[in-house]
Amino acid sequence: MASRRSEYEVEDMFIERLEGIGYQFIKMSNYDDVLNNFRTQLAKFNAKKLEEAGHTAAFSDAEFQRILIHVENHSVYESAQILRDKYVLEMDDGNTVYIDFFSSDTTRNIYQVTHQVTMDPDHKNDVVYKNRYDVTVLINGLPIVQIELKRPGVEINEAINQINRYRKFSFKGLFRYLQLFVVSNSVQTKYFCNENEMANGQYQPILKSLVFFWTDEKNTRINDLHTFTGEFFRKAAITEMIHKYMVIKTTEPVLMVMRPYQIYAVKAARKRVLEANRDGYVFACTGSGKTLTSFKLAQLLRNESSIDLVVFLIDRKDLDDQTVEEYNSFEKDCVDNTDSTYVLINRLKSSETEMIVTTIQKMANAVKNPKYADVMDTYKEKKVVFIIDECHRSQFGKMHGQIQKHFQNANYIGFTGTPIFEKNKGADGRTTADVFYAGEQMDSCLHRYMIKDAIADGNVLRFSVEYQRTIFARNLAMKGIDPKQLDDPEYCKRHKIDLNELYHDEERIHKIAEHIIEHHEQHVHPQGKDVYTSLFAVDSIQTLGKYYDEFRKLNGRPFRRKAIKSCSDLFLSGK
Repeated sequence: MASRRSEYEVEDMFIERLEGIGYQFIKMSNYDDVLNNFRTQLAKFNAKKLEEAGHTAAFSDAEFQRILIHVENHSVYESAQILRDKYVLEMDDGNTVYIDFFSSDTTRNIYQVTHQVTMDPDHKNDVVYKNRYDVTVLINGLPIVQIELKRPGVEINEAINQINRYRKFSFKGLFRYLQLFVVSNSVQTKYFCNENEMANGQYQPILKSLVFFWTDEKNTRINDLHTFTGEFFRKAAITEMIHKYMVIKTTEPVLMVMRPYQIYAVKAARKRVLEANRDGYVFACTGSGKTLTSFKLAQLLRNESSIDLVVFLIDRKDLDDQTVEEYNSFEKDCVDNTDSTYVLINRLKSSETEMIVTTIQKMANAVKNPKYADVMDTYKEKKVVFIIDECHRSQFGKMHGQIQKHFQNANYIGFTGTPIFEKNKGADGRTTADVFYAGEQMDSCLHRYMIKDAIADGNVLRFSVEYQRTIFARNLAMKGIDPKQLDDPEYCKRHKIDLNELYHDEERIHKIAEHIIEHHEQHVHPQGKDVYTSLFAVDSIQTLGKYYDEFRKLNGRPFRRKAIKSCSDLFLSGK
């Protein structure tokens, strides 16, 4: 039975599973073995280049020493950059060869697995304590994924703690090239990204909040190690993860790996554009990382030869300093945050421009202003992809027609946490699915990640609901009415009770305002002047005015009307 398996049995079964999907097992005992294997596999991986330069598929001692000087003794962040870059190796005969360390081509990479490698000061002098690792996946001789396994019944947090100790004391040399970690006790499995172990002179453990479950496209969790291995460690899947779905920030030494729902959303959007040539939108709840997902999609589409330009559109009122900083952290100086449409036009003039991050308002102005026609007309027939953040906004709906009319060969991919459906569509009568119409045969919604999924994953806080009865029967001149049923719209409909009148009853408004003031500090935890920690949602500005008057009457001092109105606008807009 699974619960009786030892760690060694779990390890053997895992390695056997990897061998079954194409990994080659190699026996290694210490760091010397790791170095020797790296030398052999890197030469084999670059054999074609070496042979074209008139060399055999092998490195001399001096050549390999030059490679080690280039790759060793770097931080995790720096190693991640080196992994994805080329190295100009000077050969012993004076010629140079461009050496690769990793490829997106699974037929070229060399996939290996080993276990029980010991790292100690005898073999690597900057190792602090002797450690022995469970299972290591190597690509082209470099350790890329470290797996720590526990027997069933043991909490996998123990494996996370173990990896943090290794990071602090023994992941040195080529083990700085580890990109991902996987922890499992056979019945529960998670993955997470490596990062620098030191920050500002202080040790920085990987937080458990950055350790993720793997799921399928429907956000169903894949827990058992056997199924996880078949999905996550397929050669194509692990290669894509390293190549496409990790982020190396440009303004700070941070590595990130995308979560499953982000990856599936990006894959679906790329497929919709590249294969179907249609539009669509991603429904991902607030707090789920839409910015990273949408920006990664923009980066990947930019690299496609069939696409001339990718335009990332943001609403002007969302482009604050924090947002600009977040976008620029993914790619330095990528955001055009000026108020000038002329700056946008100059970027469009540049033949080197492949991706632009700008506002919806500036793009709409550029297409309708005749003085920019010469530049804008050059893009009329080109393949342009627009990625729109917060695409449910009403102003986007108004501007979408202008942009769509001009760019005749464009695709549009939207991201929203609050799409417009039939039941809440606005004055123009269109839903989000209408705006991002994908034809009769395809769902306009490319991927869904709902609040229930985010709560289950721990990405957003759970709801804490305190229900207060606010409608009572004593004011109703009716017999046979059950007061407990008055909060049920169907009950009220059957008995012809006007719920709207009840919801806006003056006594109800007074009771609610009184309750809020009485329990205000208990719930919102005031944090100082101009720091707001709660929101008040009502159905209209008129109702808000009634509550404002009631609050002012009960509180004995005026509230700041602007602040309260802002909260109402936020909810009335659908956000």
